[in-house]
Amino acid sequence: MSVAVAAAAAAAQPVHPSSSASTSPGVHQSHGVVTAGRVAGLLTGCATLRRTGELHAAAIRAGVDGDRAVGFRLQRAYAASGRLDLAVALLRLTPDPTAVFYTSAIHAHSSRGLHLAALALLSEMLTTGLIPTSHTLSASLPACYGLAVGRALHAYAVKLELASDSYVATALLGMYARGGDADAARKLFDGMSDPHVVSVTAMLTCYAKMGALDDARQLFDGMATKDFICWNAMIDGYAQHGRPNEALRLFRRMLRSGVDPDEVTVVLVLSAVAQLGTVESGKWLHSYVKNSRRVRLNVRVGTALVDMYCKCGSLEDAESVFDSIDNKDIVVWNAMINGYAMHGHSRKALEMFLQLQSQGIWPTDITFIGLLNACSHSGLVDEGRQFFQSMEKEYGITPKIEHYGCMVDLLGRAGLIEEAFHLVQSMPITPDTVMWVSLLAACRLHKNMALGQKIADYLVSKGLANSGMYILLSNIYAAVGNWEEVARVRSMMKASGIQKEPGCSAIEIGRKVYEFVAGDMSHPRTDEIYAMLEKMNCLVKEQGHVPQTELVLHDLDEVTKEKALAVHSEKLAVAFGLISTAPGETIKIVKNLRACSDCHAVLKLISKITGRKIVFRDRSRFHHFVDGSCTCGDYW
Repeated sequence: MSVAVAAAAAAAQPVHPSSSASTSPGVHQSHGVVTAGRVAGLLTGCATLRRTGELHAAAIRAGVDGDRAVGFRLQRAYAASGRLDLAVALLRLTPDPTAVFYTSAIHAHSSRGLHLAALALLSEMLTTGLIPTSHTLSASLPACYGLAVGRALHAYAVKLELASDSYVATALLGMYARGGDADAARKLFDGMSDPHVVSVTAMLTCYAKMGALDDARQLFDGMATKDFICWNAMIDGYAQHGRPNEALRLFRRMLRSGVDPDEVTVVLVLSAVAQLGTVESGKWLHSYVKNSRRVRLNVRVGTALVDMYCKCGSLEDAESVFDSIDNKDIVVWNAMINGYAMHGHSRKALEMFLQLQSQGIWPTDITFIGLLNACSHSGLVDEGRQFFQSMEKEYGITPKIEHYGCMVDLLGRAGLIEEAFHLVQSMPITPDTVMWVSLLAACRLHKNMALGQKIADYLVSKGLANSGMYILLSNIYAAVGNWEEVARVRSMMKASGIQKEPGCSAIEIGRKVYEFVAGDMSHPRTDEIYAMLEKMNCLVKEQGHVPQTELVLHDLDEVTKEKALAVHSEKLAVAFGLISTAPGETIKIVKNLRACSDCHAVLKLISKITGRKIVFRDRSRFHHFVDGSCTCGDYW
């Protein structure tokens, strides 16, 4: 064995007086001779660099460092202590290392996410002529994050007649699951006579990530015992694929089952709560974290709480959590900047950027998405241009499609539609549908019908139009009274099988979420809701409100248009909030689409008339209605 390896280990540690002893403590001497068996035994389970270095030095002094058992245990001990470089150095110095030596090194790298290094060691092993064992393959397969390499190893496993080995089969299933090949994973799974819990979890995770939630749930419900990893996989599937209610219900069931959630569980459920916008559920979860023995309010959990509170409309709680987090990283700064941006507190978002700069924290691409959104929501065109230009020049961050989208939105909202259109045409990335919808919306907002129609015609001819684009085009034609073109566009939508996404507004009362669509008559308290709605309409008219009937995109008479406007989902949610909560209590509403300008005007007046604060979250931002005004300053 190389003395240099032991010397490197010793050099990495501070010198202590006790280290000068001639033999490491615990090393047995028989008639003055340290035995290889004793050193190998002491190395078993050794995971600290100091102890490993001491035993290595003792083995060298006793002349037993050349023993293969000692060498193998030293290699594993160095890997366990985190010094993979020393472990590999010992491997390379071992005369004729066996597959066991290589397998240990491969596993050490693969388990730490060093996938390329693990596969490089496998390649090196194969070039020496060694044949992998089942343990070698099961250690190597987790390093395959590309299906091409994974399939090659699968073929090799079949050739070696090792594919049916339980460890190899489980690793193969995990590889296909990570790569998204559910069919290959399921074929392996079905071939297992008695699937291990790791195999079931891998299959479950595969289905959940791909959005095959019914298949995942069937597998989940069929498990006799479930650990927290299985629960997390299922909750993650629901949260990531737009079913946050199911995620929250499953979490409550997890608690009732007696399984103790971990940090990952809490972060996933906070994400689901953020989607729902239900702050009371979020506060309950925050309280759970405070009282949990297992979950600590660290940076990761704190960031999820900040994000949740921001998306639930409780900016004060988000600020409180942010201030309580020690050793803040850029991720939590980004969450707070994005929170300020979505609530229309653009100047605060920009101030936060100056603060993180002063602390020497380097921004990321996510930081600039938040900053550009902040500029867009408040019409800060000059500041937005400066941030966009500084990304590459000052920070070496290449703008992505999201950054270009923010700039198009910023310019379009500000009425600089031609500049926005030029940016879309000249950008080095192919524009996405969100960008085109943003541009069309700007054309409609600023009544640039000529450019709007030009863009729409281009999108239709290229087959790029989606539901949002068709609806905006229909709106553009309806705004100028061209009902023939409106009918043509709607016929095209019908022929293409495209349907308009229905607007839906949700309100949380007593930790229960109630949802409304336009003209909804399904609620048990419908009569009370519509009575309050009628009262609201009378009150706002007394304040001078004139219904914006031009927003109703159907060729109808004015009375019918006014009735259609009166029953929009957000107005129904507000009416329900007024009859279900105490006077003066804040009403919080979440809508899946952008609010129409008539509803925006009505909600401002209702906040003034009732003395209530109304917090409204639409698809892109928050509106805080207080005493007849909105925090967006009517710039939205």
